[in-house]
Amino acid sequence: MRRLFVGLTAVSVLAAATACGSSGSGSPDGTTTVEVGLVPIVDVAPLYLGEKKGFFGERGLKLSFSSAQGGAAIVPGVAGGQLDFGFSNMTSLMLAQSKGVPVKAVANGIASTGVRGGDFEALTVKGDSPVKSPGDLEGKKVAVNTLKNITETSVRASVSKAGGDPDEVDFVELAFDQMPAALDSGRVDAAMVVEPVLATVKGQGAREIASPMIDVSPKLTVAMYFTSTRYARENPEVVRKFQEATAESLAYADSHPDEVRGIITTYTKIPAGLLEKVTLPKWPAEPDRASLEELSRLGQEDGLFEQAPDLDELLP
Repeated sequence: MRRLFVGLTAVSVLAAATACGSSGSGSPDGTTTVEVGLVPIVDVAPLYLGEKKGFFGERGLKLSFSSAQGGAAIVPGVAGGQLDFGFSNMTSLMLAQSKGVPVKAVANGIASTGVRGGDFEALTVKGDSPVKSPGDLEGKKVAVNTLKNITETSVRASVSKAGGDPDEVDFVELAFDQMPAALDSGRVDAAMVVEPVLATVKGQGAREIASPMIDVSPKLTVAMYFTSTRYARENPEVVRKFQEATAESLAYADSHPDEVRGIITTYTKIPAGLLEKVTLPKWPAEPDRASLEELSRLGQEDGLFEQAPDLDELLP
């Protein structure tokens, strides 16, 4: 798997998108290889599984995966033509679209389970913490993986619903894999974690006090696969095939959790024992428009967007 490191500003992304074509390439047997930017996490298991099961190959596509450290690299990589498709959380895509970055969501990614206390994400505290609910977090340090993005927006929603003032919370940016130690040592009072870090902190005795993404919307569409508007315009047949194969992969993953856990071991270093305890997200075929409208509204309240994202333009 190739690793991708990209550090482009929105302005340079626009310039690169104008100058670069797609990176998809054909072969003598008629197969088209497409570059897909992913973060190697549980969320993207359906694509690895779909590639293995032949769902993409049956449609003449071969996936070449590029591993990135996060959506901050994937979005400009796709917009600039280095990647044909990518995976990103919806707040990052809405931020990009609202700034004029030419991105277009093409297929669903992941969604919350809708089960409070049984989701793939949670707001957690130490087992002996005096914090009982998100409303108790005023004046406390709360770790999120990225400031001013989907995790912070979600925690703010939980604090508000519990009667607290999210503006009084001290949000601290910390990588997910650093959160267990920070929470255990008391460097932060709470941590917004996703799997497999959620299973790790539970193993340390941490307690869940909220399922923030469910507080945004019970069926929140958390992330989607996307391409550039130029690639979509110039390669409509490839996009259609990618959409169809991804939809089949999502449906298969949703109904075969054991195979999902098996494929995850091939592209991550998550120990098998820990993986058994991981709560998998849902992989519905279609995004939930109402949940994205709410995520957009909350993002606007939080001051994330200079102008409101256009969901009609962004969504398939």
